[in-house]
Amino acid sequence: MPLALIISSHVAGSRVGASAQAAALVQFKIDSMVVPTVLFGRHPGWGIPGGAPAPIEVVEGMLDGIEANGLFGLTDLVITGYFATAAQVRAAARAIDAVRDAPREGAATRRPSVIIDPTMGDAGKGLYVPQDVADAIVSELVSRADIVAPNAWELQRLTGAESRDPIQALHACRLLGKPVLVSSVNRGAEICVLHVDKREAWMAAHPRADSAPKGTGDLLSALFGAALVDGLTISYA
Repeated sequence: MPLALIISSHVAGSRVGASAQAAALVQFKIDSMVVPTVLFGRHPGWGIPGGAPAPIEVVEGMLDGIEANGLFGLTDLVITGYFATAAQVRAAARAIDAVRDAPREGAATRRPSVIIDPTMGDAGKGLYVPQDVADAIVSELVSRADIVAPNAWELQRLTGAESRDPIQALHACRLLGKPVLVSSVNRGAEICVLHVDKREAWMAAHPRADSAPKGTGDLLSALFGAALVDGLTISYA
């Protein structure tokens, strides 16, 4: 059974973050190891979330325990999302390196895929993590990504280039120098997702809804990661 390491938020009363991703991955027979960066009762978009950030000692201790059990060498997929502190980001970066460096044998010989969702802000809200967290995501995680999965606002912040429509987003993705899966790109009455790498670009669009549930970006990263683990081509993913 393929194995994923998810380092992101745990929100008990809202299906977002790591809990949404683990629930999606299990449908594809991918088991998940969740290391929470926050323990919240509900999504902050509903109001005061309750709970608190996970102390760095807890995050590092959980990662150490997973590694000590030999599971980094069995990990097929790493997904990162929301971080509360820069120290958590650095711990995630060390874990990614350890996953890639872990010895692999037999069925676990394939290289793990690393999807970095640079969760830091959104259109109309601006930056919603501390500045040092945003800086650490850029300096520590983006360079380690196999795929960067921002929304359009985050893509513009990462590249400094406008990303308001598909053509602008395409050029911005190429500036990043990494394969990119960018969501929330405007296309008239539609909204779309683009995957862009050095060789090809694909777009999926659908009519814009008046409102959208929380956690759709988290779900997108998980579903795309599941497709990669399953060996699908980028277009099918």
